[in-house]
This record gives sequence, C-alpha cells and structure tokens, in this order.
Amino acid sequence: MIMTISMYSASVPVFTQMLTALSDVLKKAETQATEKNIEPNALLQARLFPDMFPLIRQVQIAADFSKSAVSRLAGVEKPSVADTEVTFADLQALLATALAYIGEFDATRFEGSDNKEIVLRPGTPKEKKLVGSNYLQHYALPQFFFHVTTAYAILRHNGVDVGKRDYMGAY
Repeated sequence: MIMTISMYSASVPVFTQMLTALSDVLKKAETQATEKNIEPNALLQARLFPDMFPLIRQVQIAADFSKSAVSRLAGVEKPSVADTEVTFADLQALLATALAYIGEFDATRFEGSDNKEIVLRPGTPKEKKLVGSNYLQHYALPQFFFHVTTAYAILRHNGVDVGKRDYMGAY
C-alpha cells in the first residue's frame, strides 16, 4: 500500500513544530546568558566556523524559508522581510511573525501544489524549476532544517543547556 501525505501536512505543521522549538531554545539561551552574566551578543553573533553565518542570520533564514516555502506552494507572493533583528527579543518577534503567517494557511491552499511549477531565482543564471513536491522535499525542507539545526548547534556548542528534546519540540 502506498501512503500519501499532503503538501500541507508535510510543510505547515513541520515548520510550526520546529520554529516553536527554536523559539524555546532561544528562550533557554537568553535565560542562561542572563543567569551567567554572558553578553547576549556573544551568543547572537556566535558561529560554528568563521565562514558560516552567525546565530541571528541562521534564525532569520529559517523563518524566511518557512514563509517563502508556504507562500510558493500556496501561490501567493512571499512577504518581504528586512532581517534587521539584533536581539533575542527581535528574534522572538521574528519567529512569532513567521508562525502567525504560516498559521494563516489551511490545507485547501495547497491543493495541486505537488505538481505546481516552482521557479527559484527566476531570470538569473541560477534559475531552477521544480515541481512542488520536489521543491518541498528536496529543497525547502532541507534548507530549513539546515538553518534550524545550525542555530541549535551554535547554542549547544556555546554551552547552552539544550538537548534533543529541545531541538524537536512538541510533536
């Protein structure tokens, strides 16, 4: 028997679970920084390696990917974001905004999106066309998880007391 999963089920609930967990991880990081008198920027600007983005940018990209993936699959213009966050509070607001945005979409908005053409970087030499199911499974979700995981890893590497349950959140 072949089991199918809707594009909605494979996207919105997954993004919601992981962004909520990321928000909780950031709360733990901020609390721990306060308790141990650690300058918040030490964590917010931390990187796993010099050529990687810092924590702030990892969170921004994760939030942006969730919104752009849902928008593309639902066939609506993705919201423009300035990515000007500089504090833990700013990141919490960003995640709350992303969660509210993706929460506005119901399953009916995704009907037919598995076969819908998604064009990445249109009009550039890097333009790529994918059908919706391939876009979600092979591009959007891996990109999203990379940045959520990297944000978690930056904090864990810097001594924030988080573990796998924190990363996973409620499921």
